[in-house]
Amino acid sequence: MHEHDEYLYFLRRAFDGMLGALEELGDDLANTAPHLPGANSPYAIAYHCVAVADYWLGHVIAGRRVDRDRPSEFTAKGDVPRLRTQVDALFARLQADLCEALPSQPPRNTPPADFEGPDRPLSVRGVRLHVLEELAQHHGQVQITRDLLQAGVPA
Repeated sequence: MHEHDEYLYFLRRAFDGMLGALEELGDDLANTAPHLPGANSPYAIAYHCVAVADYWLGHVIAGRRVDRDRPSEFTAKGDVPRLRTQVDALFARLQADLCEALPSQPPRNTPPADFEGPDRPLSVRGVRLHVLEELAQHHGQVQITRDLLQAGVPA
């Protein structure tokens, strides 16, 4: 077992929780944002998390090319089975991305200054913690948004 396997276990738990909430909602509600200022649909939040993990772990840590359109992540729409397939493919990439990265090393790439993230240089360990922070935060956001939509908060 590699050291990164335990890390990926916790990322998977966050993604499985988000995907489970989307499956409870079904595709229509999963793609619906509650009528609240700045609210996003649960689908868009989960889609954003795929992009977060792919970019920060694949590009920043491993140096893999990742094309990312961050603003479009928050308006993304799609079906839950396809997103689950994207998450599975993400984990295959991340397994390879993290194999050679030692926690104390500097990452291979530095994110652009306009990307929201920590405001200091990070080690590989720091980038991994940032991704876990984001996924934990957004997992809760998906659950709360699911609860609002199931309670009939107007969309």
